[in-house]
Amino acid sequence: MIVLVLILLGLVAVGGAVVVFTSDPQRQAVTLSVYGVLLSVLFLALAAPDVALSQVAIGSAVVPLMVLLAVRTVRSTKDRR
Repeated sequence: MIVLVLILLGLVAVGGAVVVFTSDPQRQAVTLSVYGVLLSVLFLALAAPDVALSQVAIGSAVVPLMVLLAVRTVRSTKDRR
């Protein structure tokens, strides 16, 4: 069990670095969604299913969608000028 948690912690660390070093905002939203899934799996391994469910709903779906909508709005406003 401890080995699984350590592997998941390593994957979460790598996933966080990938999100930070992604330069395109649209790709960053997708990697943020994958990072949210990694976090939810880690929370499941740590026996926190309620937190994992919240992470899947908010961190993997709602936040990346909001980022994509914000990027789209900014780009469309920029194109109009």
